[in-house]
Amino acid sequence: MKKKKFETIAIRTQLEKTENREHSVPLYLTSSFTFEDAEQARAMFADEIPGNIYTRFSNPNNSEFIEKMCLMEGTEDGFATASGMAAVFVSMAAFLNSGDHILLCKSVFGSTIQIANQIFPKWGISHTYADITKPESWEGLIQKNTKMIMVETPSNPALDLIDLEWLGKLAKKHKILLNVDNCFATPYLQQPAKLGADIITHSATKYIDGQGRAIGGIILASKELIKEVRFFSRHTGPALSPFNAWIFSKSLETLAVRMDRHSENALKLAQHLEKHKEVELVKYPFLPSHPQYELAKKQMSAGGGIVTFIVKGGLNRGRKFLNAAMLSSHTANLGDTRTIVTHPASTTHSKLTDEDRASVGILPGLIRISVGLEHIDDIIEEVEQALEKSK
Repeated sequence: MKKKKFETIAIRTQLEKTENREHSVPLYLTSSFTFEDAEQARAMFADEIPGNIYTRFSNPNNSEFIEKMCLMEGTEDGFATASGMAAVFVSMAAFLNSGDHILLCKSVFGSTIQIANQIFPKWGISHTYADITKPESWEGLIQKNTKMIMVETPSNPALDLIDLEWLGKLAKKHKILLNVDNCFATPYLQQPAKLGADIITHSATKYIDGQGRAIGGIILASKELIKEVRFFSRHTGPALSPFNAWIFSKSLETLAVRMDRHSENALKLAQHLEKHKEVELVKYPFLPSHPQYELAKKQMSAGGGIVTFIVKGGLNRGRKFLNAAMLSSHTANLGDTRTIVTHPASTTHSKLTDEDRASVGILPGLIRISVGLEHIDDIIEEVEQALEKSK
């Protein structure tokens, strides 16, 4: 049979019907599952036969969510976690041992940096940061004990990109795992596994849910690698709740249409801001002015829903802009149907030094907008009034 298209996979992949003949998959809100006899229990615990034992290990709702994401990302297997940061942490910790080294893109998410800076050193795991804007320097940063490269592209919040095909070949050359945080792009706009990534992580809290309702994450990779992830997770307990898995699986049914509109609105907003006299700089992957515009078109099908821009007036102007927001939400999230504005220098990345923030493109006047699904005219009007009031 001909392979189904992305949207069809997202909508039609679901668990087999029960005897109740339901059209929508039911919730499996149970902590454990019963066995038919002692031999079945023994065989399941010995991994000789498949089956659900305990929801910390697996659950039908989680399995459906994982199956959909595997089909979308082009991977063999996956494990769903209780949060996006749990996914990021497990995707590294399951493979790193004392004495190992990880090469991290300097512009990964702030909490990922805290794991590398504050937690991994306790376990004897070292790290080096690589500049996303200087890919020619990366190979020289690889050490004999380097086991993994971790990147986020587009980066948060500077929207810088790394060439995943090039990076995949570099990782293979040195026999290193390539771990890609694909949260901003989603599998609809970018599929890192096809470009050489070994592991893909997501905060499902963002675009996968898309409505600001639930916290969760997912790790996707080959069956061999997920076996390590599953063992680590089974004994440390970061499993996703079945209810949230059910929400995410249902949300995936509309991912394509949502990302189309997010990307359309974001591009129009970015184009509008480029002409604004109160704006110093606009960054959006599908703007021709973006330094990596050609790369964005090569590895992404659209630019996504995040726009960043620098307002004239620096830190104080940035804060005033947020205070002037009326329609948009001021909250620590992104990927919602509702437009969200944040000021990274004073919130998400405030614990970094001024020098560290500047090195990853987070300047005092930088505003990050997660462009929602409202009418574009209303979004533009909202930004215009906030710029005017914050002068």
